[in-house]
Amino acid sequence: MKMQQTPTNTPKYDSRITIWTIGHSNRSTETFVSLLKEHEIKLLIDVRRFPTSKIEHFKKEEIEKWLPQYGIEYMFLGEELGGYRRGGYQAYMKTKQFREGMEKLIEVSKQNKACIMCMEPNPKYCHRRFISTYLEEKDVEVVHILKKGQASLLEFTR
Repeated sequence: MKMQQTPTNTPKYDSRITIWTIGHSNRSTETFVSLLKEHEIKLLIDVRRFPTSKIEHFKKEEIEKWLPQYGIEYMFLGEELGGYRRGGYQAYMKTKQFREGMEKLIEVSKQNKACIMCMEPNPKYCHRRFISTYLEEKDVEVVHILKKGQASLLEFTR
């Protein structure tokens, strides 16, 4: 995919990329995987800063074991894109580390049908809303997986 520069020097992409988002909440592995399969997701990108959970199967060390058994790759980008940042997430979005994380996310999403994951099921209450807005500004389509048979575009988070 070729990048082009806009007048504000913000990179945009020639072809439309779509990235999905999901919150794991307290779902079972079966429900979670069925939601990913419904949207034909091939790569799950964990954007939790602290990839642990009270729900045992959503701890990083667990999910990276069982998810590939369903034909879905796992990738961790919580260092670059995770929430809970000193000074707030919007301030963090101005850093080099955030921009590099977003470039990684966009690059891997060119080759794989990718979905970013955090804990909160409603993106309106999660830092995924900031990531989504940033992606939309780069002309990337963002689809939020909410529940079986229901997904929403970015306007859901505003």
